[in-house]
Amino acid sequence: MSTVRFTPLTLVNGLTLKNRVVVPPMASQTADNNGLATEKTFSHYQGLAQSGAGLVMVEYSHVNLAGRSEANQLGAHDDACLPGLSQIAKLLHQMDVKTGLQITHCGGKDSAAISTDIMGPSGIVVPAYDRVLPTPRAMTLDDIARWQQDFVNSAIRADKAGFDLVEIHCAHGYGINQWLSPLTNQRTDQYGGSVKNRARILLEMVSQIKQAAPRLAIMTRIPGQDGYPGGLSHSDMGQVSQWLVDVGVEILNVSSGIGGWNRPKDIRGEGFLVADAAPLTGKTAAAVIGVGGIETLDYIETILTNKQVDLVAVGRAILAGPTDFATRVMVNN
Repeated sequence: MSTVRFTPLTLVNGLTLKNRVVVPPMASQTADNNGLATEKTFSHYQGLAQSGAGLVMVEYSHVNLAGRSEANQLGAHDDACLPGLSQIAKLLHQMDVKTGLQITHCGGKDSAAISTDIMGPSGIVVPAYDRVLPTPRAMTLDDIARWQQDFVNSAIRADKAGFDLVEIHCAHGYGINQWLSPLTNQRTDQYGGSVKNRARILLEMVSQIKQAAPRLAIMTRIPGQDGYPGGLSHSDMGQVSQWLVDVGVEILNVSSGIGGWNRPKDIRGEGFLVADAAPLTGKTAAAVIGVGGIETLDYIETILTNKQVDLVAVGRAILAGPTDFATRVMVNN
């Protein structure tokens, strides 16, 4: 059996991951109502680190209370979050794991109906196959500047807390995905129209984070496509990916878009999103993560050996049993 999964990977900024397996950000719903980490949060991440993965990502953390997706979502919106975030990073580092914090704003995807100010690029309802979402208000230029500053401030907190990376959530129909997608961004100013204009809010944000927290590596969780008629295409995301790398992104974590992130009904087996990630691998200086129901050693080794992706994210299989996964996959026999 080959052992490509144990090959270290060094990012452009010099950060080295000890192997090619990643625990992706997965909501644990263990924070308190103010978005602060609890003992359950600490225990949860200690458990995930036992998987043997070289990188453990910490779940989507809102940059503003109005951008929450659920009541017990972890927060990065206030300095009061720093002690808990610092403790998570410290625990993971003590277990010889690199770690990153994912930051997000739900925009118009307020599934939990808890936002006090639902907003989006154009005031267009975010389309969904399984629900009807609320109508957001169209954001002003002041709103855009405030969003960008909220993301930057949250990234600065990730830096202060000791995380190795920060990941901007641009997928799964959340706020930044809404800016990228022609389905939800139909503005006529400098933040709408062309793909470059729709990506502008994100590209400016990455540049601002690089300037404010140069130590941090930056990852973006992007859709390989929207998976919804008339949405983002593979070609669009190929262009966006290059622009992201040009402004400092070092890892592209390729997931799904507005169409949702559940496995398509007509696709079986592992890696149902790897086909969206593979066209981006090797095209830029960024490392590419593949995801989608991945769980077995054979599949992980195959897609790494074939250079379909640089890193492999294993979510549910690790969540179901981190130590079992470590025994099955992360032991070099």
